[in-house]
Amino acid sequence: MIPDKAPKEDVFHGSEDLRRNAHVPSFEKYKELYVQSVENPAEFWGAIAKDFFWKSQHTGRFLDYNFDVTKGEIFVKCMEGATTNICYNLLDLNVHERKLGDKVAFFWEGNEPGDELTVTYRELLQMVCQFSNVLKSQGVKKGDRVSIYMPMVVELVVAMLACVRIGAVHSIVFAGFSAESLCERIMDSQCSLLITADGFYRGEKLINLKLLADEALQKCRDKGFLIQTCIVLKHLSTDPEALVSSHSPPAKRACPDLEVKHLHTSAVPWNPDVDLCWHMLMKGASDECEPEWCESEDPLFILYTSGSTGKPKGVLHTVSGYMLYTATTFKLVFDHQPDDIYWCTADIGWITGHSYITYGPLANGATSVLFEGLPTYPDVSRMWDIVDKYHVTKFYTAPTAIRLLMKFGNEPVQKYKRKSLKVLGTVGEPINPEAWLWYYSVVGEKRCPVVDTFWQTETGGHVLTPLPAATPLKPGSATFPFFGVVPAILNESGEELEGPSEGYLVFKQPWPGVMRTVYGNHQRFETTYFKKFPGYYVTGDGCSRDKDGYYWITGRIDDMLNVSGHLLSTAEVESALVEHKAVAEAAAVGRPHPVKGESLYCFVTLKDGLAFNQTLEAELKKQVREKIGAIATPDYIQNAPGLPKTRSGKIMRRVLRKIACNEKDLGDISTLADASVVDQLFQNRCCSAV
Repeated sequence: MIPDKAPKEDVFHGSEDLRRNAHVPSFEKYKELYVQSVENPAEFWGAIAKDFFWKSQHTGRFLDYNFDVTKGEIFVKCMEGATTNICYNLLDLNVHERKLGDKVAFFWEGNEPGDELTVTYRELLQMVCQFSNVLKSQGVKKGDRVSIYMPMVVELVVAMLACVRIGAVHSIVFAGFSAESLCERIMDSQCSLLITADGFYRGEKLINLKLLADEALQKCRDKGFLIQTCIVLKHLSTDPEALVSSHSPPAKRACPDLEVKHLHTSAVPWNPDVDLCWHMLMKGASDECEPEWCESEDPLFILYTSGSTGKPKGVLHTVSGYMLYTATTFKLVFDHQPDDIYWCTADIGWITGHSYITYGPLANGATSVLFEGLPTYPDVSRMWDIVDKYHVTKFYTAPTAIRLLMKFGNEPVQKYKRKSLKVLGTVGEPINPEAWLWYYSVVGEKRCPVVDTFWQTETGGHVLTPLPAATPLKPGSATFPFFGVVPAILNESGEELEGPSEGYLVFKQPWPGVMRTVYGNHQRFETTYFKKFPGYYVTGDGCSRDKDGYYWITGRIDDMLNVSGHLLSTAEVESALVEHKAVAEAAAVGRPHPVKGESLYCFVTLKDGLAFNQTLEAELKKQVREKIGAIATPDYIQNAPGLPKTRSGKIMRRVLRKIACNEKDLGDISTLADASVVDQLFQNRCCSAV
């Protein structure tokens, strides 16, 4: 599975400086550890578990499972019988045992430049204990579900860790989701309490979050589900009562003269029968709170997958396995060192923010940047300004953001030094080689390896990924499996393919951090992930493996096309299109064809100032034909001033397929960042695509 030797040609390597102190310094060391992790997981993960505190030790097998639906119920259990508390391991252990109390846990950077806050591990522990006591005073107990609907502020981390400290299960809903989406998630998980904020700014746009929260709670009431308590953080309000807690704003207003946009109290609806002020509750709360000791397989959190058709799935993760896996992937994939300043640009409302802003970094005593704003506000240099300001060493962002910033050229990047950067990472979708090379060459100045990580909400952490000092890198490839992960590629008949091949990406055995079930619907869990190919966890993604054993994610299976009997990857077509100097972003979908079965319908967004015409269309078709083959030549290429994206930046290809087929019934598009894009795309449809 893992090649005997990594290729030496057409690959990029980490620097000698990076290898010198790396946790995994060579490909040979990676292979050695990988074999141990697969053949003796108890020894591999057991050694890692010794770095954490356990109130009681596990009994029986370290990792037990069944992946075959024909042999009984699907289950995964890690360290069954052990008891611990993740919050204790993330905070108390760092403050009291590792003596990191004065170390910065988070540099909070607000929407407006200069709006900032520094929080140490000791201060974070105090705030979490206070809010744990607040939750207990409201009747929240072990096993209760708590919904959190907040912007990217330190209090969001406080809220989730307070839940964990008392054994409650948090269900975070991305603050860009609609009231209907929030209502649906509250009801599905049967949450007993909601935590939200008055509002926040994204760039120049005000999001009045409290209005949306109130609408969601009303929708719940209309459907017969009643939430008695809503705790409201006054993040933007000018209410003096919001300024009462020594551990809360206005401490974050580090520059008293800074013009920060406020939201007047009169603009925030208030229901005294339901709403409670975060700051007033914190004022009287003790900053000491004993943790609730939890079993390894107790529920930790529920996070709903988005962007798929049908009802969202409540992915359930449990305590010990998730803690071990996020701690280890963070440490090794980013090669975390004690003096690093780490920045993940994701939102905590997504799994990337759970695993690689909160749990993984804090488990390693890391210092992180927590960013509320946008990469293009107040200008397109904002990210590189922040990198220089905090001397960021490890930087983790999405290909969507990279391609967005590529449109503006090199100058906005190169006006900042970025000398502190050591490792760059990407997450969320396969990165096309052109964007990879721009990221590596321009942002990282050819000295920072790019770790292109493949994983899912369901996997809990990275499953295919390079290690920065050990893995020779191929632009666009997720390279090799992380420790404990055993991938395979299957054909339509469920047969494992060897050597260079393309098909369905599956995993043959679990790792500690994999999801345990779909909340409240274990049958859906088994049907979605295990029934298509019994004995395997089915990712839903297509994958290819090259002659050197490298894995390349080709996109969701429903984003793979069968054209005249040939399986084509939409990601591969998109990559070919964006290699053209005129194209900033592209998306390819399938459209029914009477002869071929499916034809390629492509959308392209051009770089600023360029016009779409027949000459360019011909060039683009020629480029795809030359890059992939005649079978991949697009039948239609449509000019797309913008693409329909979720608020997290993912392209909604389901909507693009409807546009390609001229089907006006789009289903639920409440998660779109800008719904007006859809009307424009319908107007611009290719005339011949009737």
